[in-house]
Amino acid sequence: MEFINALLQNTVFMAAATGWLVAQVLKTLLDAFLNKGFSLERLTGSGGMPSSHSATVCALATSAGIRYGGGSFEFAVCAILAIIVMYDARGVRRETGIQAKVINEMIGFFQNMGKTLSYEDKLKELIGHTPLQVLAGAILGIAIGALYCLWM
Repeated sequence: MEFINALLQNTVFMAAATGWLVAQVLKTLLDAFLNKGFSLERLTGSGGMPSSHSATVCALATSAGIRYGGGSFEFAVCAILAIIVMYDARGVRRETGIQAKVINEMIGFFQNMGKTLSYEDKLKELIGHTPLQVLAGAILGIAIGALYCLWM
């Protein structure tokens, strides 16, 4: 119980967790508004606007920078982690989603030709983020990290 209490009192951890939660809720609400329906998968899934990956690591880095200073080891680790995560979300993971879409189209083509492939073989397409989604998540995360440190 002492560990849980310490974790809940940790400003840096809580800012990052709040960044993730707010981004996931916003992503779910935006998806429900645009697609005229609620998808529970959006609440925990990856991809979409804003990037919860970016929001999480930017809230982490911002709160670490405010709490420990820009020259601290803690901020350096968080900032480098943020750069790697945002690069990966925008680059590698986005390309994976594009490839999944092409493969799914190929599966559909072969199914139309009478080949037996089930929809269980369908790959998840919404994995990565566009640069705008990463930027929106980063701005959200920076704001949450700064606000969390000012209020707590």
